[in-house]
Amino acid sequence: MSNIRHSGVLAAREHLLSGEPMTRLEAIVLFGVPDLTKLVSDLRRDGFIVHTRQVPYLTAVTRVNRHAVLQPPTNLPVKEITLTDYWVSK
Repeated sequence: MSNIRHSGVLAAREHLLSGEPMTRLEAIVLFGVPDLTKLVSDLRRDGFIVHTRQVPYLTAVTRVNRHAVLQPPTNLPVKEITLTDYWVSK
C-alpha cells in the first residue's frame, strides 16, 4: 500500500529531475501530489538546484491539457492569475 501512496510523489520528482517545469496545479491534477513545496524542499535538501518563476495560470492549464482535460471557469482571469513554476536545472 505504501508504494501506491508514494508513486505520485516519485513520478513528480522524476518529472522535475528530467528538467520539465511544474506548478502546484500540475502536481495536483497530473500526479496527485498535494504538497509540491515539500517535494521541492526535499530536492533542495538533496543538493539539487531548483529554480522558480511566475507563470500565468493559462500556461499551467495548457500544459495540463496535453494529458488531461481541465476547463477553468469562463469568468476566471487566467492571464492575470500567476502560479509559481518550479524546475531543476540539469
